[in-house]
Amino acid sequence: MRLKGKVAIITGGANGIGKAATKRFLEEGAKVVVADIQKEAGEQLAKQFRDQGHEVMFYPVNVASKDEVETMVEKVKEIFGKIDILINNAGITRDAMLVKMTEEQFNDVIDVNLKGVFHCTQAVAKVMIEQGNGKIINTSSVSGIYGNIGQTNYAAAKAAIVGMTKTWAKELGKKGINVNAVAPGFTKTTMVEKMPEKILNYMESITSLKRLGEPDDIANAYLFLASDESNYITGHVLHVDGGIMM
Repeated sequence: MRLKGKVAIITGGANGIGKAATKRFLEEGAKVVVADIQKEAGEQLAKQFRDQGHEVMFYPVNVASKDEVETMVEKVKEIFGKIDILINNAGITRDAMLVKMTEEQFNDVIDVNLKGVFHCTQAVAKVMIEQGNGKIINTSSVSGIYGNIGQTNYAAAKAAIVGMTKTWAKELGKKGINVNAVAPGFTKTTMVEKMPEKILNYMESITSLKRLGEPDDIANAYLFLASDESNYITGHVLHVDGGIMM
């Protein structure tokens, strides 16, 4: 029970990696707020875990909206009295080659994947500063480290998250707050599985472990960075990519 009594907000927690993280955190004793724009999936997931005896709530939120995020954080603090962990997991893709990418496609990804992380962290950090402790885990990507064809918007957002993570680690460390990031490789989520099969096969072939990641692989990294086992780690980007870019 590595997270016993801890209160965690997991954005994008209704599906994919976020869903796996919600399950792992509940298993380790956390109280989890599933923050997601997908209301039906979020409510069903929360009910499923409540029926199993876990303390979990769903909160519908668009992380691209500063007002919605601030309202959510105020409500969570009101209900639980604290926020120990923030997992900035929510993300979307709008892939296109550079010369074909529309401004709308670019802005959509930046609004969710980058500004959403800023909104959530800014709001939660204020609570954590008052407490004198907290763990913030951001989700970057190998695309943000090495780039990826057709992902100008996504790679830009995920690269920026690395810079924000290191900046926030420097700013918030003296307040007792650890800030780290996870950079997943290609992981079996609905978002990735929409990619052409030949590309997925190629990604498997160039990965040292010869497989795509599972959502649990990333959830376990979140868990480590959220637990007391990582108390002396901050400003770090943990690559969980099966060795795709060694």
